[in-house]
Amino acid sequence: MGAIREALTQSVFFGVVISLLCYQIGVLVRKKTKLAIANPLLLSVIIIIAVLLLLGIDYDSYYNGAKYIQYFLTPATVSLAVPLYRQLAYIRKYPAAVFGGIASGVLTAMGSIFLMGLAFGLTHEQYVSLLPKSITTAIGIGISEKMGGMVNVTIIAISITGILGNIVAEGVCKVFHIQESVAKGLAIGTAAHALGTTKAMELGEVEGAMSSLSIVVAGILTVITVSVFAGFL
Repeated sequence: MGAIREALTQSVFFGVVISLLCYQIGVLVRKKTKLAIANPLLLSVIIIIAVLLLLGIDYDSYYNGAKYIQYFLTPATVSLAVPLYRQLAYIRKYPAAVFGGIASGVLTAMGSIFLMGLAFGLTHEQYVSLLPKSITTAIGIGISEKMGGMVNVTIIAISITGILGNIVAEGVCKVFHIQESVAKGLAIGTAAHALGTTKAMELGEVEGAMSSLSIVVAGILTVITVSVFAGFL
């Protein structure tokens, strides 16, 4: 076991390979079970943690290789502009509803964190670390650093928000009888950023385009308003 652990930790490809392999396992499980809870990202996180514990490999050794995956975050987010471009007619037709809906979602997200901070007695550092939880990681990390938050906590909060949004999005829309494609996309993208957008794209091209728009606008609005909310606690 020691020899295997040493060989893996010395390989610069270990983190990338295990991440992609575990994610692919998650995708296969999702296709087989078709269960919302069988989210590929959630499953891959669980499997990676299990493998690291089993082999006794510390997180830093894993991250030395896995960190290269994050370089694709920004270009992957930018590529979401493609489906958005195809659905520009909806933005021109409902500009007030589209941007008003996203703005209300951003204010609700940060307002809920403020109330949670009061309820649980969070420190300022903890509070500002959670404020960007509903925007994409590429923007959230920068906000957390600027506000003096804990970047690792921010990344975890963003990941959990996205995974939960991906899992429950379709069910929530059914429960509240949200049937309009534009409304679905805006709600999912504003609440659960890029991970939620993958679910929106499964629901339809319009949903995916509106969700992509929400990522960009919600990110900009969060950058503008986060300093105001940061001063509340």
